[in-house]
Amino acid sequence: MSKHTLSVLVENTPGILARIAALFSRRGFNIDSLAVGVTEHPDISRITIVVGVVDALPLEQVTKQLNKLVNVLKIVELEPGSAVQRELVLVKVRADNETRSQIVEIVQLFRAKTVDVSPEAVTIEATGGSDKLEAMLKMLEPFGIKELVQSGTIAIGRGARSITDRSLRALDRSA
Repeated sequence: MSKHTLSVLVENTPGILARIAALFSRRGFNIDSLAVGVTEHPDISRITIVVGVVDALPLEQVTKQLNKLVNVLKIVELEPGSAVQRELVLVKVRADNETRSQIVEIVQLFRAKTVDVSPEAVTIEATGGSDKLEAMLKMLEPFGIKELVQSGTIAIGRGARSITDRSLRALDRSA
């Protein structure tokens, strides 16, 4: 199974995320990661979807159907080498006076941040690619992970070109 990252520009309207997720579900795709947020233009949101694709289920069919949705402005598949992809993780790790310094060393090794400290735990914030975050979590496991929350992947194309350039001109003309 291969992973594909789609960046979808949509009009910022109620229900669009549900319609997009339902479309993937109806076609038998499992969404591995989903992140959505407003762009530099308040009336446009960007949805980043990471989906695992099996040869029997072509992704092209879903993207064609997404393009038919009225509120979808643009869809771009971001190739790993031509995009910057990041995730965010907050992890609470058991820590006492003996282990705290070891945990802080691991945090520094992965260029993460300690965002909260208590007598029994340390909370860490880390950003990066999924490989980096998985490696850090593996190093922290022996101390005891009390709680973990992880964002979906966000991604942006490399270079000066912007996904919103042409899409906004088309939106302005239709208004």
